[in-house]
Amino acid sequence: MSKVQLNWFTNDEEFPFFIQYGGHDEDTSLHRHNDFSELVIVLQGHATHVVNNEVSFIKKGYVFVINGETIHGYKDPQDFKICNIMYKPDLLTYIGSDLNASKGYQALFVLEPLYRNIQSNESKLYMSLTNLEYVSSLITAMMNEYKNKHPGYKTMLTSRLIELVVYLSRQYESSDTDTDSHVMHLATAVSYIEDHYLEAITLEEIAEHSDISVRHLNRIFKSYYQTSPMAYLQRLRLERACQLLRLTRLPITQISFQSGFNDSNYFARQFKKAYGMSPKAFRQSEPS
Repeated sequence: MSKVQLNWFTNDEEFPFFIQYGGHDEDTSLHRHNDFSELVIVLQGHATHVVNNEVSFIKKGYVFVINGETIHGYKDPQDFKICNIMYKPDLLTYIGSDLNASKGYQALFVLEPLYRNIQSNESKLYMSLTNLEYVSSLITAMMNEYKNKHPGYKTMLTSRLIELVVYLSRQYESSDTDTDSHVMHLATAVSYIEDHYLEAITLEEIAEHSDISVRHLNRIFKSYYQTSPMAYLQRLRLERACQLLRLTRLPITQISFQSGFNDSNYFARQFKKAYGMSPKAFRQSEPS
């Protein structure tokens, strides 16, 4: 089984991105990606998609994301044409917090790719012809940018990629996707946490908003993220505190409150536990 590297397609380490049209006349052998994710949009025809030990039928209008270690390939392609967008996940760090709070984004770009490595998951987005036409126009613009490489093309491609990710996330959220209920419950929980982490929310509120029990929420959260919902919440708050420590001169007590902590002493203890230093020492260690 081959292990595909992103540097087979591009040697630009500062811009880990590649886009191409893929025409498949024959079966594609099983392979995995060593260091990148792949967004796949089926533009024409149909094929059988093999993911780990599972098979599913895919056709024009289907969209899905494959993460690094997931084994996959295509069988029995018929007039099959796709667009492959290959990227290192760090490229999506430019997205805003509002998209992180979208359950469509969490499901399509985070949870489904992860879930495929845990157990069988055939979920994917299926777009109407009208929506596919719009996506195809975005792809054409991206292909032209990548081919011509005019000044600023990397910025333009990043912008177009984010536009595409936002559009697909919205389509996922508004469509009747054949999505595993665990994925959507968890996507709803994560989007709620991302949207409310600066507020005094409880585990019970997260579970109620996700329409599942606290016990079930803890179980599926642990299976996907290897952590608890409240630990995830606290990580977001601490990351926010780091950002404020770097970018502002606000008093540390005020930073603790603006990061969602209602007790500055508790904040200081948790910060030191996570980063091995006090908030004050962290601020002093940052270059001015």
